[in-house]
Amino acid sequence: MAHSKQAEKRNRQNIRAREANKATHSEMRSAMKRVLRAEDAATAKKNLPVAMKQVDKAAKRRVIHKNAAARFKSQLARAAAAAK
Repeated sequence: MAHSKQAEKRNRQNIRAREANKATHSEMRSAMKRVLRAEDAATAKKNLPVAMKQVDKAAKRRVIHKNAAARFKSQLARAAAAAK
C-alpha cells in the first residue's frame, strides 16, 4: 500500500508500463513462433521480416536486452534458412 501521493502515482505508472511491456513482448513472441513453427520454407521466409522487426522494436523499447535481441534474430535466421 502506497503511503504518499508520489508512491501512488509511481504504482499507476508501473502498472501502465508493465501492460505495455507485456503487449510488446507477447507480439514479439507470437511473431517468432510464426517463423519457428512454420510448415514450409515459404511461410517462414515470409514471416521472418515481421518477426525481426518485432524483436528490434522490443529491444528499442528495452523490453528485452539488446544481446537477447541479437540472439533471437540469429535463431530466427537459422530457422528460416533450415526450413524445408
